[in-house]
Amino acid sequence: MKLVRGTSLVVASHNAGKVREIAELLAPHGLDVRGAAELGLAEPEDTGSNFAENAILKARAAADSSGLMALADDSGLSVAALGGDPGIFSARWAGPKKNFAFAMARVERELRAKSARDFSAKFVCVLALAAPHGEAEIFEGEVQGKLVFPPRGANGFGYDPIFVMDGMRKTFGEIDPAEKHAISHRARAFAAFASAALTP
Repeated sequence: MKLVRGTSLVVASHNAGKVREIAELLAPHGLDVRGAAELGLAEPEDTGSNFAENAILKARAAADSSGLMALADDSGLSVAALGGDPGIFSARWAGPKKNFAFAMARVERELRAKSARDFSAKFVCVLALAAPHGEAEIFEGEVQGKLVFPPRGANGFGYDPIFVMDGMRKTFGEIDPAEKHAISHRARAFAAFASAALTP
């Protein structure tokens, strides 16, 4: 599947931060980007057992409902000492009001409860591109790092303020958004997506 300039594309998410970040990544490619909430699309429940299944589920639902090409992102934080949690439940740990301060506090609380010394973690992103009532393709990216507490920085969203990528000193919440866009798990998945599906 190739997307040419001017193509309308639905970002299949109701997370405003995620929609904004993906729209910024797509900006140079001349697509007409819309968020699922903007189009009044329902948000399907994440019933998949992994990031790829959830991304495909969301992309197909948005594409079929809107009649447009749809790009979905399923991503999350995987903490080694917590057996990979919160993983695909990263958003759910933030509760119905998407309170990530609460979610970050829960990560810290569970690590302390285990007396964990290993604070290594990774961010994982899977993008799925779907055509209306058609096929879907996936593109994956991840970055390794460690967690720090208390949270630092007001940039980014989600768990960014507690994640320091390997080789860096600042959290994703402290660095400039443009820098994050160049190095993040989403950037790596997006690079694979851009190479395969976007025209220069």
